[in-house]
Amino acid sequence: VNDVSMRIAGVLEERKKLEAEIAKLRKQVAAGGQSAQAKSIAGVPYSGQVLADIPARDLKGMADAARAKLGQGIVALISTSEGKVSIVIGVAPSLTDRLSAVDLVRAASAAVGGTGGGGRADMAQAGGPKTQSVDAALKAVEDLIEQTLGR
Repeated sequence: VNDVSMRIAGVLEERKKLEAEIAKLRKQVAAGGQSAQAKSIAGVPYSGQVLADIPARDLKGMADAARAKLGQGIVALISTSEGKVSIVIGVAPSLTDRLSAVDLVRAASAAVGGTGGGGRADMAQAGGPKTQSVDAALKAVEDLIEQTLGR
C-alpha cells in the first residue's frame, strides 16, 4: 500500500511538472507568433490572435509576454477551449489614460455572447459561449480602438 501511494505521488508530481512545461511552451509559441501579426490601429501597435485549445488560466501570462514584446501597444488573445471562449486584453500603461482594457474586453465578450468582463485598465479578461464568433470579437476590439484613439 505504501509503495502504491509513493508511486501515485511520483506520477502526480511528474504530471505537475509536465503541465508547467506545456504552459511555458504555449507562452513561447504565442509570443513568437505575435510580432508577425502586429499592425497599427490609430497609430498604436496592436496584435490580435485567436488561439485554439489554450486554457483560460494560461492566457494572462501569454498576454503579458506578448505585450512586453510588442512594446507600447495593445494585445488581444482569444482562446477557444472546452467549448468556451476566453479573452484577455493587455493595454500598455502609457495608453490606459485614453483606453481601458476593461472596455475592450467587454466589447469582445459581447461579441461572443458574454455578459461582462473585468480587471484593470492595463489587463482584463472575459469570456463567452459562442466559439464561432471569435473573429467578431477581434473585430469589436479593433473597432473600439479605432473609435477611441482614432479621433
